[in-house]
Amino acid sequence: MTRRVGVPTHRLRCPECDALCRLPTIDARQSAFCPRCDARLYDGRDWPLPRLAALSLTLLVLLPLALFQPLLQIHLLGVTVQASVWQGIGQMAMQGEILTAGMVAFCAIVAPLLLPSLLLALYLGQRLRLNLRPLLLLLTLLRPWIMLDIYLIALAVAAIKVREYAAVDPGPALLAYIVATLLTLLLLIHLNLEQLWRRLYPQPPQTAPDSALLLCHACRHTAPPDAHGHCRRCRLPLHRRQPYSLQKTWATLIAAVIILLPANLQPISILYVNGVRIEDTLLSGTLALANGGNLPIAAIVFIASILVPFIKVAVMLFLLLGIHLRRGGDLVRRMRMLRLVTWIGRWSMLDLFVIALMMSLIDRDQLFSFTMGAAAFYFGAAVFLTLLAVEWLDSRLIWDAHATTDANDTKYAQ
Repeated sequence: MTRRVGVPTHRLRCPECDALCRLPTIDARQSAFCPRCDARLYDGRDWPLPRLAALSLTLLVLLPLALFQPLLQIHLLGVTVQASVWQGIGQMAMQGEILTAGMVAFCAIVAPLLLPSLLLALYLGQRLRLNLRPLLLLLTLLRPWIMLDIYLIALAVAAIKVREYAAVDPGPALLAYIVATLLTLLLLIHLNLEQLWRRLYPQPPQTAPDSALLLCHACRHTAPPDAHGHCRRCRLPLHRRQPYSLQKTWATLIAAVIILLPANLQPISILYVNGVRIEDTLLSGTLALANGGNLPIAAIVFIASILVPFIKVAVMLFLLLGIHLRRGGDLVRRMRMLRLVTWIGRWSMLDLFVIALMMSLIDRDQLFSFTMGAAAFYFGAAVFLTLLAVEWLDSRLIWDAHATTDANDTKYAQ
């Protein structure tokens, strides 16, 4: 971080370790990091709201084409079969797997459409002087669930699997989907919610003593609570730590561990070829890809569908036990582990996306058809539960037993 020498302009608490930091004057495009846990405190890189709204409007025009028109097409038994994001979800729902279809629909359709819709509503709401706090809070919760990039990888995996039985060609909407994915990633990179909060709801400098300053976990504002115990910026109840964080994290993690057993042992996909039933578990499907000479794709599927869920569970168990047993050690390394599982967790949805595509591509009744196995629901539920477990763990609890709230405490700094 490059800093300009000057008088500190404001104080804020680190959202990951709760250290009280004093930020100097920071230029645009500069960033500030916590000196104790290396969390990003301030990011100067952002786009103004009108530019975000313009890109959002472009996405809203492009996404219906990308999500509801064919992305792939195959020539099977003299018939051309096309597959879109929506068709795969519809096939799941028609087979009675409503919950699994809902999970795929939320990550592949609902969340990607909500992002530009909320940003456009934010722009219009600002001009109409409406209450924008609910929109900003929704945007904060939405980011981890947007998975267009993962679905794009699923398209490649499905195409490689299907080409063993039929010729595969790109669909008319594939280019639109790729462009929409790139624009969504660009939007997420330049979407700085903290800056939007500052611009839309500016707050006066705080004069309260350090001990009275609390961090709002929802909007990241540091200030004493108001007379009703609420955050002065987003109006949500203010707590020193997230209520029931450990209880909720343990509950979702234990449920995920239990569900991962049938998710890995039962068949996740079933293929019928000339009346012969071929079942694949997560592991056997990965081995089939590797034996077919598709080692890079097999490695991606193995990491995303098998390795990542167990890494998430192991890391979360390690962090939770460390909190309960008050174990010392390198707390900065633990924070890096938590950031790692936060980043990789969403990639486990890859296998469900592949199944949705395969179900819409291969459906020729008894002669040649593809359906999902019992493990698909368990696997999707385990992915959602582990994502919630990571989201609900208040990382500040890791530091509470071992460190002070002084950001200049060098014992746990890098």
